[in-house]
Amino acid sequence: MIAKLLPTLVLTLAMTAGATLAQAQSANRGASGLPLPRFVSLKAAKVNMRVGPGIDYAISWRYTRSGMPMEVIQEYDNWRKVRDAEGAEGWINQALLSGERTAIAAPWMRNRGEDVYVEMYGDREARGRLVAKLAPGVVLRVNGCDGNWCESTVDGASGWVSQQEIWGAYPGEAFR
Repeated sequence: MIAKLLPTLVLTLAMTAGATLAQAQSANRGASGLPLPRFVSLKAAKVNMRVGPGIDYAISWRYTRSGMPMEVIQEYDNWRKVRDAEGAEGWINQALLSGERTAIAAPWMRNRGEDVYVEMYGDREARGRLVAKLAPGVVLRVNGCDGNWCESTVDGASGWVSQQEIWGAYPGEAFR
């Protein structure tokens, strides 16, 4: 009897394991099929963050600068629940978000004095030529990261910034 049930049992276990794997993989993807969480940026110069996914929900924050990085943490229809560098969370319509990667230089170091900077180098190492000193809170365009350093541009200056000193790329994340 067990010999007759064994193929059915093995098939059932294989199907269950496959379904569990698919659920685990989709758990890290939103309705759009894109990974969650992920970084995006504001496409428009004026963007309202709302307390819920729709225009009938109250506005919790108004952003007045395009290019600000946001972290998408949830999706509902064409709305994205995002978190900003200060930790504020709310909903923004996907049409107001861009896949362009940007970052903020060490927002956690704001208000620590005038001599606090994030250094941008000409090469992927701190011994390279110093290209710029970025004040905490400066927004930069991120062209790519190798897991330790991010190639970035800000106000005409291009170089490499330590990935640990920006908000807009995950630790160890590599992309182009």
